[in-house]
Amino acid sequence: MLEGDTVIQFQCCVTIERLNKAGLAATSRSLRRALISLERNEFQEIVIRLHDGKSHQNFTLHDLQLFTRFSKDGKCTVKILPDNIQILISDCPPDQLYIFIKTLRIKHLAWKSSKPLNDRDKFLAGLPRSFVAISPLQQKDVAVLERAHGKNTASDQRLAGRTERNCSAMNGRLQVKRPRADHDDSMNISLHPRKKPIIALSSGRKLSKEQLAVLNAVLSGKNVFFTGSAGTGKSFLLKRIIGSLPPKSTYATASTGVAACHIGGTTLHNFAGIGSGSGSLESCLELAQRPGVVQNWLSCRHLIIDEISMVDAQFFDKLEAIARSIRRSTEPFGGIQLIVCGDFFQLPPVGKGKDKPQFCFQARSWKKCIQLNMELKEVRRQTDQAFISLLQAVRVGRVTTEITSKLIMSANHNIERDGILATRLCTHKDDVELTNENKLQQLPGTLHQFEAVDSNPNMLRTLDAQSQIGNLLQLKVGAQVMLTKNLDVQRGLVNGARGVVLDFQPGNQGLPRVHFLCGVTEVIRRERWVLKANGGQFISRLQLPLKLAWAISIHKSQGMTLDCVEISLARVFESGQAYVALSRARSLEGLRVLDFNPHVVKANQDVLAFYNKMRKERLILQSSMDTFLGP
Repeated sequence: MLEGDTVIQFQCCVTIERLNKAGLAATSRSLRRALISLERNEFQEIVIRLHDGKSHQNFTLHDLQLFTRFSKDGKCTVKILPDNIQILISDCPPDQLYIFIKTLRIKHLAWKSSKPLNDRDKFLAGLPRSFVAISPLQQKDVAVLERAHGKNTASDQRLAGRTERNCSAMNGRLQVKRPRADHDDSMNISLHPRKKPIIALSSGRKLSKEQLAVLNAVLSGKNVFFTGSAGTGKSFLLKRIIGSLPPKSTYATASTGVAACHIGGTTLHNFAGIGSGSGSLESCLELAQRPGVVQNWLSCRHLIIDEISMVDAQFFDKLEAIARSIRRSTEPFGGIQLIVCGDFFQLPPVGKGKDKPQFCFQARSWKKCIQLNMELKEVRRQTDQAFISLLQAVRVGRVTTEITSKLIMSANHNIERDGILATRLCTHKDDVELTNENKLQQLPGTLHQFEAVDSNPNMLRTLDAQSQIGNLLQLKVGAQVMLTKNLDVQRGLVNGARGVVLDFQPGNQGLPRVHFLCGVTEVIRRERWVLKANGGQFISRLQLPLKLAWAISIHKSQGMTLDCVEISLARVFESGQAYVALSRARSLEGLRVLDFNPHVVKANQDVLAFYNKMRKERLILQSSMDTFLGP
């Protein structure tokens, strides 16, 4: 991305308030949909420009205050001094707002540290009125910031780097061509010469080309199903998609509470408000029309569904019919844009009766609802190509003699280190709880208890179902633990990182000090999880981001990357379970498979047929596009 080629510009809700001396709004004007851009005027001053579809309003920023506490919800306030004007921004895609805030903050500090023109110099300059897009962040902006603070502001470099990466990831969706002026732009060219390409101030994870293609399809309004094998970055991409859509009308859901917690959303059942969905369509529709539930359906414009493989076809068809009925629309899914994600080769829908549940792609309404099927193929969790190939074969139920030999030999892997034992992946939840309780009891020493602080104790069941951590955590010195949240990705403190409790800090809190397999020793403090409950209500849990890790269920491990894992596949009862378990491992060296039997590796035949058909359709589409475009 060359500096000078792009401009930050986005749509959101805006309220402009002029404050009196008491700080109260004397006048207020609300714009339900305004176009905001960050530009410079002919004197190099930073200007926020608002366009309501008819005319521009310009706000020059000499002195300002930024209020960004709720920026993750797409809200912030810019207070312009000394004019006493407040610009309240809401319903803005969080990623776009993040770029706007950080660019504004750093650019404004850089401008203030320069020598702004006074009123006399402006008058004598006699420059015509003009505006030009503000340039993206560069190394020199951070250098100015360092001088202003008198020290190396590493955090600002990280922020600037993340802003640049987010700009790149948007791939033109936030930006339009520059320059743009109200008058002749020849003066702009002399005042704003082209500069060097922007410098990436931090090495961060960018979207791949195939991930960008999915994001662009979503932002173009398409109903998209995107899939990929374990470790292709589906959840990472999903979070970027959520950050690129307006919060008020975007509902992030998943088939399970754990998956919903990963993306900061709620369960699909919770959003729909129809319970298990096992009742008749009439009774489900009646439940969906209750106050607090019907509002979800009416205000939703973008519905995200993660882990779609565990949603059965009948439930999906009911949701589609309910959406059309409540929204009084004949369009598929009532006109709601669907962004559906998951891997049908992984865990299938759970049956609730004698009838075997069908996959979501077998639903009657699937084809009319999903306009585009896209597949991510680049594996990012594992780097060993031989191990990736092994997992890809297991995914489709193909186990060769060589694969069998490798997995049987892995039973001899010595993967314990520094007192950190391998985590046992189990097929049944009861086995997990029994193993962890017994192992904790066998340890000598004092038992330390950590109780969560919940924002709403009456929502205990919802918090337990959707958060990755329990209300009560019991630990001892020597307890095998696992991180349940990304704390510091650069240092290896990520969701799924394995460790052992060394001791507890003195004092009232008695926080645990944990040594992790990545080599880091850290005192673990409480973290907050924020979840969305019924009626859009936000609830939170404050707890240590740890769980006991002698054992964990295959269901609970979805989305995790484990450094050292032991697997017993003797009790596998579903197609895809063996693949999910094996694909949690970062490498073959960190994996130990006990009593491996190749017959437990199964892939559903309907799923195989669906993926084969999907790939053929993509090849035909690509071939026709190549023919149309020519050599």
